[in-house]
Amino acid sequence: MLGKIRRRFRRAYLYELKRRIEEPPDHVAIIQDGNRRYAEQHGMEPSDGHVEGADTTEDVLHWCQEVGIKEVTLYAFSTENFDRPDHELQELFELLTEKLYSFADADIVHDEQINIRGLGDLNQLPQRVIDAVRYAEAETAQYSDLQLNIALAYGGRNELLKTARELASDVADNKLSPDDITVSEVEDRLYEDPIRDVDLVIRSGGDKRTSNFLPWHANGNEAAVYFCTPYWPEFDKPDFFRAIRTYESRKESWQKEQVERTVSLINALVVSEYKEHENTIRRLRQQIRGDTDTPTRTDLNSSVSTDNQHLETETTNTETLTTSRK
Repeated sequence: MLGKIRRRFRRAYLYELKRRIEEPPDHVAIIQDGNRRYAEQHGMEPSDGHVEGADTTEDVLHWCQEVGIKEVTLYAFSTENFDRPDHELQELFELLTEKLYSFADADIVHDEQINIRGLGDLNQLPQRVIDAVRYAEAETAQYSDLQLNIALAYGGRNELLKTARELASDVADNKLSPDDITVSEVEDRLYEDPIRDVDLVIRSGGDKRTSNFLPWHANGNEAAVYFCTPYWPEFDKPDFFRAIRTYESRKESWQKEQVERTVSLINALVVSEYKEHENTIRRLRQQIRGDTDTPTRTDLNSSVSTDNQHLETETTNTETLTTSRK
């Protein structure tokens, strides 16, 4: 009975979360962290944790299609992962190879028309993994409804460093002018095919860092970030919907901030213009007073005093004239 109530509550909660989603992000980047810790917590082998994590990834792709997300980038294998024990690496490479082949042939990929593309320095990977990536790319090249980028042997700093070296070399060889190094020029060299700016970064497993994941497209775009506690195999649909709401709240906050900045700028301009007009009117009044020789209070007092002196003189002259006639 209690389980039934929980399931009904969960369905209602999911419905409410989804109902509140209005403008989902175009591009979501996911750091699938916690597979090994999940396996250790449940007394499993690390490879078992990766297998369950791969199942979660397939679920997430369904959810992305459900809300209309256009591009997803998965941080499947970083350059730092090469430091893991060799036996674990071999198991992970085997899992990647198996999943790439099976996913490229899966009904969901062809029904939902998902285009798969590999990112990163693939030449560092075993040939069997490279072949699997190329197979998945070839099998889905004609699709465009959802772009799925799988980051393998990927490192954000290495990516930017490689591009910087290429640009510096071309400038030194006079193949490129420094003035021609633009945003579009850098982006063209980062990847063979363009990717959208990242709107939302999701990281599972409790760590609050982005691990140099897509620094040009995520940090440069000030992407929203959602950190959550569950390990990747435990990541579920409510977590996903909450991540989307984090993006929307971030966007709403940004839009509000832009409006407030615009209003403040307009107010500053109005005050500035008012003061400028006030100063202009004051100077104009001063000029008008100067041109018409408008008398001051001192001038008026002086004039009255002079007139009184003239009056006294005329009175004295009149009295003298009257006495003379007598």
